[in-house]
Amino acid sequence: MQIPAARLDQIANRFAELEARMASGTLEGDEFVQASRDYAELEPVAKIAADVTAMRAELAGLEEMLADPEMKAMAQEELEQLREALPKKERALAIALLPRDAADSKPAMLEIRAGTGGDEAALFAGDLYRMYERFAAEQGWKVEPVSMNASEVGGFKEIVANVTGSGVFAKLKFESGVHRVQRVPVTESGGRIHTSAATVAVLPEPDDVDIDIDPGDLKIDTYRASGAGGQHVNTTDSAIRITHEPTGIVVTCQDGRSQHKNREKAMQVLRARLFEKSRDEAQGAEAEARKAMVGSGDRSERIRTYNFPQGRVTDHRIGLTLHKLEEVLAGTGLSELVDALISEDEGKRLAALSE
Repeated sequence: MQIPAARLDQIANRFAELEARMASGTLEGDEFVQASRDYAELEPVAKIAADVTAMRAELAGLEEMLADPEMKAMAQEELEQLREALPKKERALAIALLPRDAADSKPAMLEIRAGTGGDEAALFAGDLYRMYERFAAEQGWKVEPVSMNASEVGGFKEIVANVTGSGVFAKLKFESGVHRVQRVPVTESGGRIHTSAATVAVLPEPDDVDIDIDPGDLKIDTYRASGAGGQHVNTTDSAIRITHEPTGIVVTCQDGRSQHKNREKAMQVLRARLFEKSRDEAQGAEAEARKAMVGSGDRSERIRTYNFPQGRVTDHRIGLTLHKLEEVLAGTGLSELVDALISEDEGKRLAALSE
């Protein structure tokens, strides 16, 4: 996709304007914060745009040199290299100019729930949580469990965690959906392969200004925690259940010993779910356009299979199979899947713009 020269000039002029404002020393408070944010967002785009402008100018100069018999051979060689490099740089610019999801830069709430498969599904949910934990560590992110319901055999029936860092939602948003595992459970004496599943949901965390909750809309219940959790379980009414009555969304938290902490964590999860609901409603008019994207975010959609006997991971949305099961579950190999999903999404959105 070729970007018009006028658009390149517009980017360069806007960036120069921001540079001048930042250097002026006259900006203060919110104005300075906003200008800094705009500058940081535009800087990588402006750099690619400047490269495209320079490469186009060089291309024009080399084409003029072809008329000179003495310079023709040298110009021809450089022209071939430039004609190969320029479209790639222009595509990179087109991708950089794609409309961004406003939530891409936000932290995220990661929810993993064991699905079909009983104990084996809970063990798989634990495997997925550790995979995301290790992947997050590689990205320099921080993972903090918010609520968990451990299984008696290991793993989790459900775990919710807060993931903070740079570009968290942008990289994790395509992980939402049903993850399926095929393997021989440790409890299986006959060596038969079982299929189990776990559901992953990645929700962007709202800022304070993004979502407003009326306390009058909440029904808050306390009860005694249950399940794996040590001797403290069932001794106090520290667990919290919050129902948002207008939407029917219910959040529970029984992980901490403090009722106050559990309430705080439950509210954090509720805010994320309400924010995601408002995003879904706002994007409803764009539903058809979203279908063209790699992931609709539908939690019932089977997105990936982890096959232990064959040592492979297959992402069904893009038809990508990696024979790197151990590396993916260790977190180190997950980047290859994440990057492929992001590239596919960018390619589809570019194609939709040019239709």
